[in-house]
This record gives sequence, structure tokens and C-alpha cells, in this order.
Amino acid sequence: MNTKTETSDLKWTTHSRSKPEWEEVSGLDEENNSVRTYQICQADGSSSHWLRSKLIERRGASQVYVELLFTMIECSSRNTHHRSCKETFNLYYYQSDTDDATATHPAWMENPYTKVDTVAADFLLRKGGEKKFNVKTLRLGPLTKRGFYLAFQAQGACMALLSVRVFFKKCPALTRSLSVFPETVPRSLVQEAVGQCVANAAQPGPNPRPPKMFCGEDGQWVDQPTTTCTCLPGFEASHGELECRACPVGQFKMGSGPGPCSVCPDSSHTGEMGSASCPPSSPRSPVPQVNDTSLTLEWSEPLDNGGRSDLTYNIECRMCPAPGGPCTPCGDGVNYRPSQIEIQGRRVSIWGLRPHTTYSFTVMALNGVSSLSQQGPAGENINITTSPNVPVLVSGLRKITATESSLTLHWNTPTQSHYRILQYQLRYCEKERGSEENSCHFMESGVNEVVLSDLRRATQYEVQVRARTLAGYGSFGQAVVFRTLPDASLSHSGCLPLSVSLEDDSSSPLLVTGILIAMGMLLLIIVIAAAIYCIRKQNHFKDPEMSDKNGQYLMGQGVKVYIDPFTYEDPNEAVREFAKEIDVSCVKIEEVIGAGEFGEVCRGRLRIPGKKENYVAIKTLKGGYTDKQRRDFLSEASIMGQFQHPNIIHLEGIITASCPVMILTEFMENGALDSFLRLNDGQFTPIQLVGMLRGIASGMKYLSEMSYVHRDLAARNILVNSNLVCKVSDFGLSRFLQENSSDPTYTSSLGGKIPIRWTAPEAIAFRKFTSASDVWSYGIVMWEVMSFGERPYWDMSNQDVINAIEQDYRLPPPPDCPTYLHQLMLDCWQKERTARPRFSNIVSALDKLIRNPASLKITAQEGAGPSHPLLDQRSPLTPASCGTVGDWLRAIKMERYEESFLQAGYTSMQLLAHITTEDLLRLGVTLAGHQKKILSSIEALGIQNKTPGNVLY
Repeated sequence: MNTKTETSDLKWTTHSRSKPEWEEVSGLDEENNSVRTYQICQADGSSSHWLRSKLIERRGASQVYVELLFTMIECSSRNTHHRSCKETFNLYYYQSDTDDATATHPAWMENPYTKVDTVAADFLLRKGGEKKFNVKTLRLGPLTKRGFYLAFQAQGACMALLSVRVFFKKCPALTRSLSVFPETVPRSLVQEAVGQCVANAAQPGPNPRPPKMFCGEDGQWVDQPTTTCTCLPGFEASHGELECRACPVGQFKMGSGPGPCSVCPDSSHTGEMGSASCPPSSPRSPVPQVNDTSLTLEWSEPLDNGGRSDLTYNIECRMCPAPGGPCTPCGDGVNYRPSQIEIQGRRVSIWGLRPHTTYSFTVMALNGVSSLSQQGPAGENINITTSPNVPVLVSGLRKITATESSLTLHWNTPTQSHYRILQYQLRYCEKERGSEENSCHFMESGVNEVVLSDLRRATQYEVQVRARTLAGYGSFGQAVVFRTLPDASLSHSGCLPLSVSLEDDSSSPLLVTGILIAMGMLLLIIVIAAAIYCIRKQNHFKDPEMSDKNGQYLMGQGVKVYIDPFTYEDPNEAVREFAKEIDVSCVKIEEVIGAGEFGEVCRGRLRIPGKKENYVAIKTLKGGYTDKQRRDFLSEASIMGQFQHPNIIHLEGIITASCPVMILTEFMENGALDSFLRLNDGQFTPIQLVGMLRGIASGMKYLSEMSYVHRDLAARNILVNSNLVCKVSDFGLSRFLQENSSDPTYTSSLGGKIPIRWTAPEAIAFRKFTSASDVWSYGIVMWEVMSFGERPYWDMSNQDVINAIEQDYRLPPPPDCPTYLHQLMLDCWQKERTARPRFSNIVSALDKLIRNPASLKITAQEGAGPSHPLLDQRSPLTPASCGTVGDWLRAIKMERYEESFLQAGYTSMQLLAHITTEDLLRLGVTLAGHQKKILSSIEALGIQNKTPGNVLY
């Protein structure tokens, strides 16, 4: 969508409870072109003024970008109350599968709308000043429905919205490295695209993987493709590996892979394009001479030898047992003289064929460039049939048992039915004596089994067998080696069974010696392993913390200690010591994702030579800073650079040699923990939540052991990556208590406030910040996590919170909170800081819970723990107090389902009496946590029993 291209009125929907309203007028953009604009100028910011676009189709994109062009009048140039004047406005969006928005639906409030950002002007219009335009690009998503509406909320601004452009990014179709990749819309930070090889290219190997490449979120292809596509034989890569071109006439390329086509060698030639060789023609006039089961083949030279003199011939043999049936390779039983391949002459003798069997022989001519021909060598084929009454080779000779002086042998009976076996003859020789006189013996047998006796102990014998028919004896089969057993005493010792043959050259004493040595080595390894286990177990009992994985414990050296950068005479020295300087050319900023105390927070890419490119979060120091602001900004890097732990945000480096000054940290895809939990309300199991809490506690344990006090531990300062790993962040400036205030908060030197509700009472009263005060804050974080991002102490004022804590009030358990976890929270909120657990105790307690997940099924009851009137922050609900179904859903924070309830006919509270889980599924309530919350609320209202519902929700 681009409002600059609209030629008629936009007719967007406006909403306001007081004048003025957004007004559509014609205006001029930055190029003085006429455009349709919306303007508003409020006298005060006490009310909200809304403007909503028409439905925008998302067209398959999961995230889109909104480019805003606007002007803003400076507050000091307006005749209005300065405190109510704003120089910002809010941007929201609302997803829908239908274009059903009206003047009253959806409700004009942040929920059901999703907030994108508060947009601030970089350039303000002043009286007599230069006219400057603001351009902001924001990202919104993930998008899952057919389309969405954009909504703008002004609360005291005087501005003109000149144009709105909505777009998404995609990677164009691409051909690279002989691979073709389709046009790809990124669904995440990096989207994998699957391609295919270009024409006349393929991937080698039996199970090739398709080419892959990654499409970045910015619509740019990332790095090089992962592919093994190579040009086929007869083709070469061209145009920078964009295609595979056929070899010209007179050239060839034998195999797949890189490399150009080659000119046919001297006196060779190919008459077509795409040749893999320069071959000769077929041999001519093969002449067979069959003698029972042997064959002699002769042939003449090819008419065309490719102009070469290095001709050789190959013989291919295939056996066709049944007429017209399939033919199979002949196998190893057929013998050739002089050879089967690379025959220099034009004659070959073949024997070992089966009787009464049809064979197909192909004589192939080759020269020096036709070994990998695409069409195969040129060949001439001939079929012959052997005589019916000739013995065949006997196969399958094998041993049944063996003793010191005998071998019992067995072999396969030939299965052909057109001849009869009269007798078998065995020939067996001592292998060590070779062809000496009396070393070989013969034995006849009428069946396919024989016992060879009077043999030498522990001796190898070569045995062959042949069959006799009416046509006489056939050839001996392949020789097989068997071995008699050694002494009977060794056989009975338990090392070797009596009927085992040893068909290798190693002697039995060596084998026994090897077995004894192996058993001794195994026993030694077991003893050493047991000793190491006992030592480690003893050390674990002495100091269980020595096994911590944070890597900071060094044997005999204690633990690394945090160094305050403000103790340095020159704070820049601390920055140089603890933070690595990165060249600005290694960093590419992609988009702004937020605003920090000192400037914008961006997402970008970091590519250091020799290392893999990765995403980073980039904090920038806005222009016009003082030396003190620069030192304060970089102090966070000098603090963070001292930490190395999997649950502490990792510092990649800093950029101070150019503007703007930047701090680079690892990028956490899911952002802050509190907003992430609210976005995924009810979607995680208790064991997953405990895993998150364990990670946070492990990070804090590491910080406390380094003698570092965080002072601002809250879910908003915990970041979550794509693997749900939680990491402690925000190691910013020291903070002081703002005095003489009706709503005391901790405030940094630049005005960033930290709510009282996370702070331990001794830190509020006496500014006593210790690891124990961090433990108190951790208990609040536990409550935030188990309530899926609920605000601690709800809507109580800071002063009410301080008063309540002084009167021993503590937060009640969130819904479905395991009893054990709420008790751990109460332990963290002990008034005496010395009574609170240490972070090492918390990690151990959570580890026990993870090992025993059944304990998480015992849930805390509301009202458990210290009691206080302020406990009743959640007003009792009754059918009368709710009024409508919409009021009730909003009261239990399930307003996202209001439309589904109303469309299904649930228009009054009494109609909810008999609603079931199946009904909720039909209404689109698929999350188990949301189902339980709705059904529990209905039960608490007392509708089902038709009794007044004065029970606490």
C-alpha cells in the first residue's frame, strides 16, 4: 500500500470523543507533489484521537514494514499547556481474516490492537524555521491472518501524516553456482530456500541433498549456496556458472565436475555436440566357437577407429537362463584368457560356462578417450548356447565342524534338472607345503557332504570339489581354506569351543595372550574410573559449587571478582581493558528495534574476518552527547565485558573510533521476558517456566559470586533467545532514590525510572543494595514469570506498595502456581535480608524441582501466605457487575475471544451456563490455560448453579 499513488480520498476511519478529529486534506510531500494527507492539532493530550486505515492484504508475508512520512510542530511554538503537549504518536495494527472493521469494532484501545511503537519526530517545525520532513520505517509482525489494519493514535500532538507506505521484502529468483533458487519471502530472520540444479547439471552420489541458500530478513540472499551441482559429462560451465553448455562438435568432456571441454586427441573426432568421448565404431563380424562349456571368440577391427592406434577391447558376458527372460551378469565363475578387459588382440577364450544355458556376449571397442563415454563404448553383440550334458562348477563349499584331525564339509547340489550328478571328487592340500609331493589327496563321495580324517593338528588345508556326469568330470571349483583345531587341552580350557575353526595365520597361544592382556587392561581401567568417581564425589560433598559450569572457578585460585569501572582514574582505560574495539566496516545496521536511554537500539549483522556472520543488537549513542554521557554509556560495556556466562548477555564489542558510538551484544530473538510471556500467555508448561527461572537464577548466582549487585532485576531486563534461554541484561548506570516525591522511584542520572515494586525494603529505606536485595527482586521476577507477565501489585501506587510491604503483605500465588514455587517466592521476600536464600540455594532448589517434576502438580491456593486487605486487588465478579459478555471477557483479560463468543450466539451471561471445553474449541480457544481460565471464571461467577456469584475470581 502506498497512499502517494491514491488519486481519490482515502476515507479512513476516525474516532474521537472530543474535537478535533483527524482531518483528510490535500497536501504536499517532500517533492512538492500533491498527496492526500491526514492532519490533527490537539489543544491538550487528555483524550485519544484515532485514525485507522482500510484492510491491507498481507499477501503471504509474515512481517511487513511501514514507512511513515510526517511533520510535527514543536510544542514550544504552540499556545498550549506544555505538559499535555506531545511530540509523538502511537502506531498500532489489528489482524483480521475478513474486512469487518466498523466505527465501533474493534474497540478503540491498545488491546485488541497490537502496539508497534511510539513514534517520535526527529525534526520539529518551528515558527520561521526550516520545513523538514520526518521519515520513519517500522517493522510489524508476525502476521498470520489474511490482512491487517493500521491505526494511529494522537494524544496531544500537532502533526500531518503525509504518506504511508506498507511493503514486505523478498529475495528475487537467483541462479548461482549451477543452482536455481526460486523467489523467496523470508518468514524469519533467515529463511532457508531449496533450489535445484540448472539444466544439464546434477549432484553426484547416491543420496544427493538439494541445493540450499538462505534468504535474509532484508530481502537479500545470504552468503553462497550450499550445493554440489556439477555439469554432466559432455557439458561445461559457462557465463559464470549460470548454465551448463554442451561441448561443441570436435570436443568432449569425460566426467561430471568442473573443468572445460577438451579438443578430441589427434586422429579422434566426435560428430555431435555434448560428447563425453571421441569413440571408435563397433568391432565387426564376431565369430564364436563353442566346445561344451567353453567358447572362443574372434572378431575384426572397427571400420572407424577414431583415427587412433590405441584400440583395446572389452568383453561383456550376460547369462540368460530362460528363453526370452531377463539376462544377468555372468559373475566370477566365468574365466577369460588373456583377460576380460583391455584386450590388445582380437581373440579371447572363455570357459566355466553352465551347460544348456544361453549367453549373450558383447565385444566393445575402446580407445584412450572413451572410458567414460556418455553412450558407452561401441559394441557388437552375439548369443550362444552351451551343450546340455557337461558338468558345471560346484559352489558353496563350507565347513560344518572341525576337530584336531578332521573336517566335516558340505557343498551345494546343482539345481539344473537336465543332467544327473554321478559322483563328487574332493582335492585337499596342506597350504603350507604348496605343491610338494604327497601334500595333496583326493576323495570321492556320492553325496554333497564328506568327512576328511587323518589330518594334521592346527593346519590349514585348501579344498576343491568337482562333479562327474555322463559327460565326465568338470572343472574343480574355487579353492577354500579350512583349519583344524589345536590341542584338545586348549579346547577344553574355556577359551575356544571344540567345533570352532581358525581360518587365519595367527597362532592360538598368541590369541590367548592377547585375551589375557585385554582382560588385564579392562580391569585396570575399571579401577581407575572407580577411583576418579570416588574423588569427585568427595570433592562434591566438600564444595558442591565447584561443579558450577560458569567457568569462573579456578582450582586453588578462588573466583573472579568484578571490578567497578568508575574506580579507574581514567574510565576509558576500563573500556579498553574489558571491551573489544570492532571496526565499523564489520557491522551492518539493518533496522531500529527500540529506543534506549542514550539512543536507538538496532538490529544488525557482525562479520569479523575469519568468523561466521551473526546477528547482533546495537545500542547507539545519539549525537550531541557530553563527555560524561559518553563515559556513562560505555560503562555498561566495561561492566558487561567482565562477564562470561550462558545466562548473562554477551558483549561482542564496542565501536568508539567513529560516529555513532555503539555497543554490540548478542541478539536475542524473542526480546524482553515480560512482553514475551504476555504474548504467549498460557502456552508454556510449569516445567518450561521453571527452566527459565533456573537460567535467570544461574546468571544471578554467577554475578553474586563476582560481587556484582544488579539493582534492577526485573522481567523487562531479562532477554530471551530463540531456544527460550533467558539471559540477564541491563548493566547500566548507578541509580539514586528520588527524594521529596509522592511516588518515589529509582531514577538514573538521565531520568530513566525503575519502579519501587521490584525493590527490597532496605534498599528503598536505607539504599542498602546487596545480593540479598537482588534475591528479593528475583522473587518478583518469579511471580512475573508464573503469572505470564502480570504487573506486580497490579494497579497499586508505589506508595501503597511500600506501605503494604511494611505491613507484611506479600503477593499471592498466581493462578495454577505450584505451591513449592510460591513458598520459594515468600522465602525471597523475607523482611530480614539475612534470612533470604542465596542464589546458589535457589539454583539447587530449582534443580530438585526439575529432577522431580511431579512436585509441580501441587498448586498453591489463592489466599495462601500472609494476608492483607490489599490482597483483594481483583474485584469480585458477579453476573450483574459484568453486565455483558464483553465486559466479563475484558475483566478476565480474555477480550481477544469476544468476537467469537458473540458470533456463536453467547450474547448474555446466562447463556454461558452450560459451556464446555468442546464448545470453547469450536470458538477458537485452543490453549489449555485459556480454557481453564474461562471455565474457572464461569464457575466462580456461580452461573451454573444459578446462585449469586460473589466468589473471588
